[in-house]
Amino acid sequence: MLYYAKSVMSSYIDLKFISNLSSRLSQFKQKTDHLFNFRCPYCGDSEKSKTKARGYLYRKKNDMFYKCHNCGAGASLGNLIKHLDPKLHSEYLLERYKGSTPTTPKPQFDFKPSKFKDVSLLDDLTKISDLKEDHPVKEYIKKRLIPPAYYDKLYLCNKFHKFANKVKPDTFKERYDHPRLIIPFFDVDGKMFAFQGRAFGKEQPKYITLKLDENKQKIFGLDKINYQQHIHIVEGPIDSMFIKNCIAAAGADLTIDISPDNITYIFDNEPRNKEIIKRMENVIDKGYNVLIWPESIQSKDVNELLMRQEVSMDELHAFISTNTHSRLSATTKLNYYKKC
Repeated sequence: MLYYAKSVMSSYIDLKFISNLSSRLSQFKQKTDHLFNFRCPYCGDSEKSKTKARGYLYRKKNDMFYKCHNCGAGASLGNLIKHLDPKLHSEYLLERYKGSTPTTPKPQFDFKPSKFKDVSLLDDLTKISDLKEDHPVKEYIKKRLIPPAYYDKLYLCNKFHKFANKVKPDTFKERYDHPRLIIPFFDVDGKMFAFQGRAFGKEQPKYITLKLDENKQKIFGLDKINYQQHIHIVEGPIDSMFIKNCIAAAGADLTIDISPDNITYIFDNEPRNKEIIKRMENVIDKGYNVLIWPESIQSKDVNELLMRQEVSMDELHAFISTNTHSRLSATTKLNYYKKC
């Protein structure tokens, strides 16, 4: 309990001093509960664009750290404060390491605090890992080649409409109900803020994603992403389970304010889909890396690519690397790829 109390106190103090600094940090924004973005105070970010913001404060265990994805500068929160204001740094050290008791209200930023639903909502469901080996749903999961590491993170919901209405009343009014695979979405602090229901049969739509917090983007994988490593972005949560350091945009138009060199987009293989081609053109124009599917590949996405054995799991990352392009190369490849 003492360790927990100290952890809570440290987190409070860090947030308090980040709040004090926020007015001095250009383009300051809070992305999630413990992730903040602003223009780098070390390099100043881009001289050409005043809206570029590639500096990030993020939490690792119980401490906050700074990283710039433009100049590479890295520092603890304390050293960042010291760089900006030595006097404020002295105050920070006094509170952070001598355990002073806060007498002021919890620091407020210029946005509404997020409200989260209790993860206990999942307690009414059955984890895939708890199903018998010959259960039809577990056999379905195995057929999709979903890694066993995700079996305790995916759930069977026998009555999806009933479950959805419990979470968000009056979402569905139909009397007919059916089972679905539940894929929970967690934020960087491990709090569930959305979930996706994947139909097993011919029910439409095949995927239904419901948000518990309307202020959050529908991004799957935030709880396991490492911003210090190369990030991959796919369209569907299941596809993301096969790729290292990967998040899924879950049908949303998503761009991340991190150096484009550190991100690779992997869209579904649909050369005749005008909307997807438009998205590919957009990320290429912004300087991001993008995978251009070879004409020889017939699979429509990463999961199908593996299921059809067009590429093995051992070959997947080499396949992605070989077919990833940027800038002029990406534009040229895309012109040959698109059929619309």
